[in-house]
Amino acid sequence: MLIPLTRAKFEQLVPAIATGAQYIHYWGKLRDFLRRLLISFIAVIILWVVGQVFGSGAGGIKFLMGFVASLYWLWSPVYWASTRNVAYRRYKYSGFWRGRVLDVFVTDDLVREEETVNQRGELVIIENRERRINLEVGDKTGFRTTLQAPLQRVHKAIAPGQIAELLVFSDLADLSRISQTSDVYLPEPNLWVGDYPCLAKDAFVQTSEQLMRSPQEGSRRSSPRSKPSNPRNRRFR
Repeated sequence: MLIPLTRAKFEQLVPAIATGAQYIHYWGKLRDFLRRLLISFIAVIILWVVGQVFGSGAGGIKFLMGFVASLYWLWSPVYWASTRNVAYRRYKYSGFWRGRVLDVFVTDDLVREEETVNQRGELVIIENRERRINLEVGDKTGFRTTLQAPLQRVHKAIAPGQIAELLVFSDLADLSRISQTSDVYLPEPNLWVGDYPCLAKDAFVQTSEQLMRSPQEGSRRSSPRSKPSNPRNRRFR
């Protein structure tokens, strides 16, 4: 099932400013925090040196720039998440898609390579690998896509045949060519799977419940002989 969404609904489901889940995603691990902290420290030092070289003029501006730089470690996850949200919101059209889980499997993927020097002074490349869940979803129309995410224990509840819901993004009004998809929601185990939580979760679940009620209510009001409408021809607000 694929139901086009209005632009207003699209912007409600993909917020412009980072949500809590998106902030946590970009907060990262301890090494990510330490890297941001180091950037903040270096930026403050550079601003101090520049201030010493060019004198004490524009003290208010320098203080503001120093304050912003010193808090880079805190506000940068908001910036990067919001930037990624803007990339999704650049698509002109979106649709609510509902299908099923076709396959679930785990892979050991290379996520990062680091260069270091061993005790003999030789350059060594260290591969950082991560176990990731791969979720293939699809529907009767032949549409299929695979989503990845870091493997977690709760993923044991996922099984083929379960209902899967997500947002699709396109630059074509009829959604005949899908350019991007969101993270996927599995109502039965109540789980989200995806590399990045681009959706406002509560708003998406509410939209899903409204869409699932709408066809049932319409069928009770309509005559048994009436022909059901094509989901592609109605746009949900």
